[in-house]
Amino acid sequence: MNAATAGGPAGPVRPRTGTLSRVKSVAGTRPWVAAVFLLPAFVLLGALVVYPIGFSVYRSLFDTSGDGFVGLGNYVELFSDERIRTALKNNVIWVVVAPTVATTLGLIFAVLTERVRWGTAFKLVVFMPMAISMLAAGIIFRLVYDQDPERGVANAVWVGVHDTFAEPAPYPGAKPRPTAGLTASGGTYTTKEPVRAGDPAHLPLVAVQPADLGDARPATAARPEPGKVTGTAWLDFTRGGGGTANIIDRSEKGLPGLTVEAVKDGRTVASTTTGPDGRFTLPAVADGALLRLPAANFAEAYNGVNWLGPALVTPAIIGAYVWMWAGFAMVLIAAGLAGMPRELLEAARVDGANEWQVFRRVTVPLLAPVLIVVLVTLMINVLKIFDLVYIIAPGSSLKDANVLALQLFQSSFGTDVDQGIGSAIAVFLLLLVLPVMYVNLRRLRKERGR
Repeated sequence: MNAATAGGPAGPVRPRTGTLSRVKSVAGTRPWVAAVFLLPAFVLLGALVVYPIGFSVYRSLFDTSGDGFVGLGNYVELFSDERIRTALKNNVIWVVVAPTVATTLGLIFAVLTERVRWGTAFKLVVFMPMAISMLAAGIIFRLVYDQDPERGVANAVWVGVHDTFAEPAPYPGAKPRPTAGLTASGGTYTTKEPVRAGDPAHLPLVAVQPADLGDARPATAARPEPGKVTGTAWLDFTRGGGGTANIIDRSEKGLPGLTVEAVKDGRTVASTTTGPDGRFTLPAVADGALLRLPAANFAEAYNGVNWLGPALVTPAIIGAYVWMWAGFAMVLIAAGLAGMPRELLEAARVDGANEWQVFRRVTVPLLAPVLIVVLVTLMINVLKIFDLVYIIAPGSSLKDANVLALQLFQSSFGTDVDQGIGSAIAVFLLLLVLPVMYVNLRRLRKERGR
């Protein structure tokens, strides 16, 4: 009887001969079973991601026709073509400005909404633009930035503020008749001959809009006054015709509020404003002077800012993007803020820190991981921006608002097709995204290792 049968101490247990040990993964799944389930995903990944990337790299090495090998020639052209250099410059502006502004606004909104009762409703309103497609948002902001204040909200507000602090011209676009004896210079009109005391001056104007007449009364011929220069400024136009040029007719109205200056040797010696019936009176010093109607009388109405012009089109589109994505940043940051230990904030306040110090030295450092996630996500997003630029920017400013993704579309499918250049832009965009993705992956690995 051996030790095993006698119940004695047993020796090392050895596997039976011919028994195969079956290796399993940590999750208890056999490798070949996992491979079978992952195979469809790998096939789709290869067909939709790996193959297009590989083909784009290959196609970028050939010319427009795809037959002539040009090597890195297409990549050299990326930095020599003016359109592509403008797109690259705009992409740098987008990557630096848009994510930073959206993340900052999201942080401010998330912190402030914690302190108000209607914070949830505010978050809902701010996040709502995320439910709108880029196409719809582009159409909305194309109207918002319309040059006409009657249609564009941005210019309606801007013009309203401007007109609050700046007096508009009384008769924009008005001008004298060619036979009125006035010469034009930079929007200013001056009499050809000096005026004399006792001889009333006539200043007939046309092209006055009916809405600008307001409380104007029928024009009255000025009477001579001893030692003074008098005159009348009126709308020299009779409805239905029949009036006489340069003569005050019964139905013609005076032009009140018109500034009239007396000029001698290029210097203004007297100034006055016309009354409700268009009459004006200047002191004796105006005798022998030229009468001048300043350009401020006829300046065109302020029409706001050309938001979609070459100078402002990129900042304007970035504003539309921030409107859409600030809510996304706010929601993620608010989630991080909800999980923050409140004891640390209270401890800082007990130690004498004010609210700004608590925010800067406690809240922001604790939210740093969330802020990085939001910032990196938005940076990747803006590198691919296309829809807003294509829809909002008008044709005259499209080249000034150009970005790489839009140039990729134009080079690959536009009127001037060059798929070699288009493929090179696609590869270049991929190379720009890779460092950002690498930073994001490193951060994820660090978080998993904690």
